[in-house]
Amino acid sequence: MFSIIGILVVFSAVLGGFLMEKGPLLVLMQPSEFIIIAGAAIGTMLVGNPLHILKKLIGSLMLVLKGSKYSKQRYVDCLRMMFQIFNKARKGGLVAIEPDIEEPEKSQVFSKFPDFLGNHHARDFVCDTMRMAITGGATPLDVDQMMELDMDVHHASASQPASALSTVADALPGLGIVAAVLGVVVTMSALGGPPEEIGHKVAAALVGTFLGILLCYGVVGPLASHLTKLIDDEHAYYHVLRVVMLSFLKGMSPAVAVEVARRAVPEHVRPSFKEVEQACRQKDGAAASAAA
Repeated sequence: MFSIIGILVVFSAVLGGFLMEKGPLLVLMQPSEFIIIAGAAIGTMLVGNPLHILKKLIGSLMLVLKGSKYSKQRYVDCLRMMFQIFNKARKGGLVAIEPDIEEPEKSQVFSKFPDFLGNHHARDFVCDTMRMAITGGATPLDVDQMMELDMDVHHASASQPASALSTVADALPGLGIVAAVLGVVVTMSALGGPPEEIGHKVAAALVGTFLGILLCYGVVGPLASHLTKLIDDEHAYYHVLRVVMLSFLKGMSPAVAVEVARRAVPEHVRPSFKEVEQACRQKDGAAASAAA
C-alpha cells in the first residue's frame, strides 16, 4: 500500500511542479514514446531472465504491494511455537517430536500456527533441521552449517527477481534516450514544415528521455529497492529460526534458547522479554484471545 502511495506522490510532485510552471500537460501525453520505452523494457526483461525468475517476479511485486509479513506478532508466535516444540522434546526426548516433524500438518503444536504451516520454506527449514538432529550422527556445528547453506541458497534464489527488476531500472534511462533519438529522426524528416509541427515533434522526443528517467528513479528502481528489503526481512526471520534451533541443540533450555533468538530479531519488530515470556506461558485459548 505504501508503495502505491509513494508512486502517486512521485507523479503528483512531478506533474504538479510542471503545471506550476504553466507547462502544457497534453504535451506529456505521448503514447508512442511510452510504448517504445515500456515495450523495450519488457523485452529486455524477457531476454535477460529465464521463465522461473519471471514467475517469481510477478509474485514478488504482489508482496511489495502487500508489505512485509514479518511483524512483531509473527515473531512472537514463532518463538512461542519453538518454545512449545522444545518443551515437548525436553520432556520426552527428541524422539517425542518425531511425529510433529514428519507430519507437521497433523502436529498438535504446528497446527496451531497456520502462518508457519503456510510458509512451506520455513516449515521445511525447521522440520528438515530437526529431523537431522533426531536421526543423530550430526553435531550442532554440522547442523548449523547445513542451516547456513540452506539459508544462502534460499536467499540467492529469492534475490533473483529483485536483481532482474534492478537491471530493468538501470536500462530505462538508456531506453528513454533511444525513444528520444527516434523522435529526433522523425523531427529531422519534418524539417521545412510548420514551426509548430517541428516544435511538437521535438517536445515528443524529449518526453521519451523524461519518461525513461522518471520510470527508472521514480518507479522501477524504488520497487526493486523495496523488494530487496522484503527479502532481507525474510532472511532475518530464517536467521532467528536458525539461532533458536542451534541454541537448543547446544543444550540450552527452551526458555534460554528462545531468549537468545529474541535478541536476533530485527530491532523494529523485536518483542520485549516480557511479551515473549507471557506468550510462552499462555495457554492456547488465552494466546488466541490475546492475538485477536
